[in-house]
Amino acid sequence: MPLPDPAHDRTAIVTGASSGIGAEIARGLAERGQGVTLVARREDRLRALAGELSDQYSVRTEVIAVDLTDEASRERIARELADRGLTVEILVNNAGFSTTGPVRESDPSREIALVRTNVEAIVHLCSLFIPGMVQRARGAVLNVSSTAAFQPLPGQAAYGASKAFVLSYGQATGAELRGTGVTLTTLCPGPVETEFAQRAGFDEDDAEAALPKFMWVPATEVAKAALDALDKGRRVVIPGAANRVAAGVAHMTPRRMLLPILARQHPSLKA
Repeated sequence: MPLPDPAHDRTAIVTGASSGIGAEIARGLAERGQGVTLVARREDRLRALAGELSDQYSVRTEVIAVDLTDEASRERIARELADRGLTVEILVNNAGFSTTGPVRESDPSREIALVRTNVEAIVHLCSLFIPGMVQRARGAVLNVSSTAAFQPLPGQAAYGASKAFVLSYGQATGAELRGTGVTLTTLCPGPVETEFAQRAGFDEDDAEAALPKFMWVPATEVAKAALDALDKGRRVVIPGAANRVAAGVAHMTPRRMLLPILARQHPSLKA
């Protein structure tokens, strides 16, 4: 099912739009004529991107700077868009981050912030905007998971579990939406050339040592694969042939064999 037709009073929300995959997805939507609402904490970056998209593609761009760990801030997104006369036709839940290291050494506040961003925000925003899409019998949702969803991930236990939740939630919700005119696609990228690894605490050498260079996919290619899949109403998309193979192997390998290997490989668990 193709994406809803663009219109001046319609918008596509993109969370985590200040950099990386989110910014590239916003560019791809604007190139397709869709108006976009850019959501993240870094307002200066959002405004710079909004100006770029407005100038280059002549689409309506909105900026809402919020902290997605906060429930009231997420509700403010819906209120502000209604006040601006905008209907949400597309929802891209891209915001997310990872912590690293063993749970026994974790920062409780960071772990809770991860769950609120990677899990709670997706559930809340879907619950806020999917009902209106179903009522109008049109709409598309893209939730960003990861190939980490296909197996537990020692060294990033909370992150891997959060992405497994996103995949399961998306598949179940997508099945519920069948026949409504609304689709839900789950994007499961492998390693991507963005700020993500640095923010998670990896340096470039550690990240590339853990995951071979041939598995890394540029953010532009990930965004294109995501939007192509969203436009076709596909349920799950994994950019990059190597990542599709790796996800399948990880999913099928017995955990008693896989987990010790993953624990030995992870940079944050090496002595």
